Amino acid sequence: MHKIGIRHEDKYVMERRVPLVPEHVKRLVEQGIEVQVQRSPKRVFKDEEFEAAGAKLVDDLNEPDLILGVKEMPMDFFEFQKTYIFFSHTIKGQSYNMPLLKRMMEKKINLIDYEKITNEKGQRLIFFGRFAGLAGMINSLWSAGMRYKEFGIETPFTAIKQTHTYNSLEEAKEVVAQVGNKIKTEGLPEQLSPFVIGITGYGNVSKGAQEILSLLPVEEVSPKELLTLEQRNDFSNKKVYQVVFKEEDLSKPLEEGKAFELQEYYQHPERFEGQFEQYIPHLSILMNCMYWDDRYPRIVTKEYLEGLFKKNTPKLTVIGDVTCDPDGSIEITHKGTEIEDPVFVYNPFTREPVMGFKGEGVLVMAVDILPSELPRESSRAFSDALVDFVPDIAAADYNRDFETLNVPAPFKRAMILHRGTLTPDFEYLKEHLKGY
Repeated sequence: MHKIGIRHEDKYVMERRVPLVPEHVKRLVEQGIEVQVQRSPKRVFKDEEFEAAGAKLVDDLNEPDLILGVKEMPMDFFEFQKTYIFFSHTIKGQSYNMPLLKRMMEKKINLIDYEKITNEKGQRLIFFGRFAGLAGMINSLWSAGMRYKEFGIETPFTAIKQTHTYNSLEEAKEVVAQVGNKIKTEGLPEQLSPFVIGITGYGNVSKGAQEILSLLPVEEVSPKELLTLEQRNDFSNKKVYQVVFKEEDLSKPLEEGKAFELQEYYQHPERFEGQFEQYIPHLSILMNCMYWDDRYPRIVTKEYLEGLFKKNTPKLTVIGDVTCDPDGSIEITHKGTEIEDPVFVYNPFTREPVMGFKGEGVLVMAVDILPSELPRESSRAFSDALVDFVPDIAAADYNRDFETLNVPAPFKRAMILHRGTLTPDFEYLKEHLKGY
């Protein structure tokens, strides 16, 4: 009988997600798979629910050879030659997790990363992204209401609370829709108009953010139209203006007069420079929902913000950094924040962040585990996508050579380590491992 383990999450106090929900565990047990679930006092699905589904509750996961989790696992957790599936946050060569990757190599484990589970077209199959966008947008509207209140400006956004305080996504959506009705009838304060929310990216995270925004009276404008929106006579304080930025809006070729080509941008980002700064003065809220790594130009730099604030207090009030790369595309995101302490104000002159809503500068909401603010819904959607693959992953013979390894193709593409060795697609990580 194949045994799999579900690990309890301990990286964050309020991480309550699971990779597999009880109803899917029941299905696996009925297929003859033993599912061991590590006890957890805080998981959104209770231990008793897993037990009722036929899982075996355990304190440790010494027996299963295949262990599933959500976030990173502690250095001392890994056991020799086992298989682990989780978000390892190593694929960009993240320096803070290179010691973790090295430890997994020493233990000769098989590491599969959800982030790289894709179909033949390279589209991700198992993800929390939509829920990061949903929670990120709700949190950013809440943050805007609180920040404007600090400035003595009352807005309908003060009716919105932080996402995790709602019992369900539906409850949160109802409140946002009520705020939308209020904006439609009473309008936003004139000094905030035109109220513009910019969103970088157009993938699952961006779609989640737009799903929440669609509950407000939204008018979409193009990046080009945004630049002249304030000069128009017909903008309304009873609308929220939405702008979605694509790669060609963020960057332009260094070679003058050259047309933007997406494939060239992906393959040779060094041939491009950032051009996003022209849009920043026109935004009220910036939602950063795109993929980024350090080969690409940043979209908001410390230097630019200092110059912007020197002129006068800018329109930009909140940055919802859903991407949440420390010192990344939003340079002022020095770290991801926690659900229980979700926002900070970055002072562009001292270049220091202060947690909370007070202070001079721009407010940043950068919760690192946004889908965990909607733990039940996000876990269920994730589990829906994962469960059918589990029997084949559990049955695979990991002692075979990588070439002949009989793991489902999307998971084989996502295998960073096979028996402790970097697989061909991930050999680039050797460079990042130097010195660890």
